Amino acid sequence: MAVSADFLAYVLEQLAGLGNVTSRRMFGGVGIYRDGAFFALIDDDVLYLKVGAHNRAEFEARGMGPFRPFKDKPTYSMNYYELPADVLEDADECIVWARRSLAIATVARPKRPAARKKRRR
Repeated sequence: MAVSADFLAYVLEQLAGLGNVTSRRMFGGVGIYRDGAFFALIDDDVLYLKVGAHNRAEFEARGMGPFRPFKDKPTYSMNYYELPADVLEDADECIVWARRSLAIATVARPKRPAARKKRRR
């Protein structure tokens, strides 16, 4: 689950058109965020984007599979699919695919409850 600094820099460069994209190392991989929404991850120098009902078929039509975080549990997968290499190499196309994943991540993101005001007595 290693992520090279060069690959991370390349991915962030390709996603720069989204604006305000950040990364955070986690569990040997890297999470990719925009304005707090977790929409992509990198593992073993492979970029995976969040999928849902609206974009999963596009990934599957290209022969891409889901992220499987546990080598000892090959049937367990997450709602992140590998981005085709040719899409990653084309920054404009990469942004198109990433925007779809970002939209899914934004909708799926749990809302934080509003802070309660303390009552004064």
